[in-house]
Amino acid sequence: MALRARLSPPKEEQSEWPWHTAKWTAVSASMLSMGDRRMEAENYLAGGYGIRLALDAKVKGRTTLEKLARVWQPSRLKGIQVSPEYGTPFLAATQVFDLRPAPRKFLSLERTDSVADRMVSPGQILVTCSGSVGRATLAHLPHKDKLISHDLLRVTPTEDRYWGWVYAFLRSKQGRAMMGAAQYGHIIKHLEVGHLNSLPTPLPRDEILEKFSAKVQKVLELRVEAAQKAEAAEERFERCFPSLGPLPSPSNGFEVKASSLFAGRRRLEASCFVPAVDTVINAFAKDARRLDLLSEVTERVFVPGRFKHVYGDGGMPYLDSADILEVNPDITKYVLSLSPEEQAEYHVEPGWLLMPCSGQVYGNVGHTVLATEWYVGKVLTNHIMRIVPNSNIRGGYLQCVLGHPRLGRPRVVRFAFGSSVPEIAAGDVLTTPIPRLSPGVEAELAQLMDDSARARDAADELEQALGEEAEVLIDAFLAGDASTFVTR
Repeated sequence: MALRARLSPPKEEQSEWPWHTAKWTAVSASMLSMGDRRMEAENYLAGGYGIRLALDAKVKGRTTLEKLARVWQPSRLKGIQVSPEYGTPFLAATQVFDLRPAPRKFLSLERTDSVADRMVSPGQILVTCSGSVGRATLAHLPHKDKLISHDLLRVTPTEDRYWGWVYAFLRSKQGRAMMGAAQYGHIIKHLEVGHLNSLPTPLPRDEILEKFSAKVQKVLELRVEAAQKAEAAEERFERCFPSLGPLPSPSNGFEVKASSLFAGRRRLEASCFVPAVDTVINAFAKDARRLDLLSEVTERVFVPGRFKHVYGDGGMPYLDSADILEVNPDITKYVLSLSPEEQAEYHVEPGWLLMPCSGQVYGNVGHTVLATEWYVGKVLTNHIMRIVPNSNIRGGYLQCVLGHPRLGRPRVVRFAFGSSVPEIAAGDVLTTPIPRLSPGVEAELAQLMDDSARARDAADELEQALGEEAEVLIDAFLAGDASTFVTR
């Protein structure tokens, strides 16, 4: 009988037991009737469960999270979706981690219950409780005046002095491991308010609490600074084009000449000819000093080739296209399948622009990020286009032009082709017109974007250091060193 062609060689048949090694342990029957009365073996095999038992065994120096913070969750949202001009922006749980959250839904405020509970204020601690549970972040400027999904638990310290430590604890490896061990569900994992309330939490002395709160406050300030400077640059850039009027909506329908469909790339998709893009380019041509093609201001625009993805401990940190668009993304994959020489093709340098070129037009594809030192030494996916500016333009200014939500990204994302997973080709992006302004204005916009990227990186580094510092303190506490913790 003929065998079907396979993408990989067939596995060798095993004739002797064991074919695999089972992960198992023995637990007391009384544990099954305590707390949540959990019957899933995975909860008792998780590393976070062992950490929780070790913390619970400590008589002094610890408390529970409910004593330090109020954990709550808004009721399930049943909003009425309306058009953007009449609605309030809504962000899903994963969108609060985006560098530039772009609302995809707008809800009627009058038909939404408990509106105040669905809004967040800067500094509010948010924790994912559905899907990939246990990810904590701080609400900041981009989340203001937006409805936030009920799939995020809200954590509000009972006293201001606990704020920094609670956030660092939730971001520590031990805190995340315990939340992961408490999750339930088969396909989609969930966390409940009670799971966080019952987490055993070491309680540091007041001087340690003050240090953590000061550092978290700095993280929040840097996040706000990064958002403000990016917005200031984009607003300043838009004011450079006074002839730009309201952009026409493609939902109203439009007409194009038949001859334009067969020029150049001969594209037949209506999205390639949206009138809003022509309106922007006409304003650029009228108000800018000149228009340069992207090919004239770049050394190289390219997408590296595909490679076999083999991950494991000891490899190079790997970033996917979604990771570069997130605040302080979790790095969970390390590439083993590339030699040092091969890795060079997937590395990037500070000042390059990174653009996801495969995905959905309503999602990642077409956004741009200005690379900084944080990206050096990491392997970036082949689904990210690299744009390398030359000496004729600064990377920060190019980021302002291509990354502008109204005047930049629509001019790039219209090149997307494909139905299930649209893609953008480097050859198309190279034809994008770049408006050139006076050297002083371009330098001003570039500096704002550079400062925004540096503030974003500084916030990420400080936030990572906070989690690591909390891990060290918790490890010391578990080892019996209670010198920095309350012992009453």
